[in-house]
Amino acid sequence: MAATIEGQDRVLATAQQIVKSLNINTKATEDMILILSNFDNRLSNITDLIDGGAGGEEIDHRFELAEKVILRHDSGGLVGASSRNSSPWEESSSSTAEYLEAVDTIIKLTENLNIQSDWDSEVMDRAENALQLAMSKLEEEFLHILIRNTVPLDLDRLYGSIRKGSMSFPSNEIEIVTICDDFESYREDDNGGSGYLHDRGASLGGDVYVELIFTDAIKELKSIADRMIRSGYEKECCQVYSNVRRDVLDECLSILGVEKLSIEEVQKIDWKILDEKMKKWIQAVKIVVKVLLFGEKRLCEQVFSESELIKEISFFETAKGCVMQLLNFGEAVSIGQRSSEKLFRILDMYDVVADVLSDFEALFGDESGESVCNEVRTVLSGLGEAAIGTFVEFENAVKGENSRRALQGGEIHPVTRYVMNYIKLLVDYSDSLNTLLPNSQDHDLNPEEVDDIDSGDTLSPVSQRLLSLITSLEANLEEKSRLYDENAQRYIFLMNNILYIVQKVKDSELRNLLGDRWIRKHRGQIRQWHTSYLRSAWGKALLCLKDEGISGGSSSASKLVLKERFKNFNACFEEIYRVQSVWRVPDDQLREELRISISEKVLPAYRAFVGRFGSQLESGRHAGRYVKYTPDDLENYLSDLFEGKPAVLNNIKRKGT
Repeated sequence: MAATIEGQDRVLATAQQIVKSLNINTKATEDMILILSNFDNRLSNITDLIDGGAGGEEIDHRFELAEKVILRHDSGGLVGASSRNSSPWEESSSSTAEYLEAVDTIIKLTENLNIQSDWDSEVMDRAENALQLAMSKLEEEFLHILIRNTVPLDLDRLYGSIRKGSMSFPSNEIEIVTICDDFESYREDDNGGSGYLHDRGASLGGDVYVELIFTDAIKELKSIADRMIRSGYEKECCQVYSNVRRDVLDECLSILGVEKLSIEEVQKIDWKILDEKMKKWIQAVKIVVKVLLFGEKRLCEQVFSESELIKEISFFETAKGCVMQLLNFGEAVSIGQRSSEKLFRILDMYDVVADVLSDFEALFGDESGESVCNEVRTVLSGLGEAAIGTFVEFENAVKGENSRRALQGGEIHPVTRYVMNYIKLLVDYSDSLNTLLPNSQDHDLNPEEVDDIDSGDTLSPVSQRLLSLITSLEANLEEKSRLYDENAQRYIFLMNNILYIVQKVKDSELRNLLGDRWIRKHRGQIRQWHTSYLRSAWGKALLCLKDEGISGGSSSASKLVLKERFKNFNACFEEIYRVQSVWRVPDDQLREELRISISEKVLPAYRAFVGRFGSQLESGRHAGRYVKYTPDDLENYLSDLFEGKPAVLNNIKRKGT
């Protein structure tokens, strides 16, 4: 009881000294004394440890026992080496408990020896030495527990938890070639496919959780961390923790395929290799940020729950290197040479960074993490600028494409395939592009072009730019069509290419951007060219089948005219057959429509002409030289047109000799 009263008197005396030093009024002094007098029970640990209802001999005895325990374990581990499945803390719980109790005793002594000025300096030195030995041992054990209990990264489980994103392209997507390559090098099969799959990657489905440290070890780590922090060894504890976990994250990046590369090294990598690295980087960002870093954050909160500051510092030091390695690659890509084949992958990188920006802000919300968030925003901005710069280069390349070689068969030009497949993929990035592209309502568009769009004057930035691109492509094709000497082939070329454009619009999200009115207008153009083709290709042959200039009699003069007419028709048909069988119309429906319209135009006229005048030549010599084909023959031969293969009339059935 005397000790308790003495302790209370000591607290009140200290309070009076504080109040006196503050030089405040008497009323405030009394209030302060009253408040502080109520804290004596909270300070009982101090008084108990200092006085403990006993004298200095009791304290000396406690200290010596604790010191012996600390010194006994100084020469080795707490209980020797152990495996993951048999932690030293589990192998000898009594020994561990004894050691930790000794550490707690030394910690309390060192805390309170600083308060008691009358303690022997030798005791103070011994206590501090024992504490230093204990902290060194705990630091070593902390390191071993961290290393032994780290859970290896399970890629199969991680990738198994990833669901495919909404963007999945069938095998009819484009192979992106370098913009400086000749457009004419681009090839695609008849079904519109090149066998290239532009995979935008996958997205993590739901909350994915992975165990970073075996659960039973977290409590052990926390018990050590609490004591090291309380003893003022938080820096050493934080450093050991951060070093181990930082190495683990570095190894995870390596497993995910992300290498440590300088900006110069990234910019020297061949595109096909770089494309693979960009894909791995995109996937790594998703996994690292949304799974691993959030896991590291939770682990720090569990191990360092007693100190908000150490918790933040440990996480920051653990994650900083991994994050900066990812961001350095993103920066290197953003400032690299711009070429069209990189655009989609750069947009993928932009999208993933934009997606995880809020995660970074949640992970690094404290003051020390603001620099990381700023770096992320800088890389995001750089990738956005790189994407737009690359897009503008592509626009300029399309407008400036000026190859002057006419395709032999009048078929779809490589530039048409390349540009339309490129545009088709761009539509899938509409949200990002609408954010990045400046809103220019008059971007190379005249009012007539805008009127063709169902959305009228509400065109989004990406709609404006894609419409402008298609308009440039159409103008380019119009110029290329003039390279053909024959108007008929010019119309075949225009039909092939514009139909290809229309089909790409109709069968993709471009339809939603450009609308059905745009499609109807272009189908109308194709019909006009169809009509122009018939007139240009078959007009001369049909003139041979006119009645004008042929008298109704069977005079020699009349027969000569008939022979000349049949001869000229045969020559026209054979030339058309020879030339247009090599022309190619890859679209089945258009090819069949052309053959039907030719049949409807030519066969009735030929059948009527033969019916009226063929008999006048049958009685003469060599009649088969003039009436060489039956209407059925012609119909059969028309099926050979537009196949893109040379054909010869070597199986003609003569009507006579």
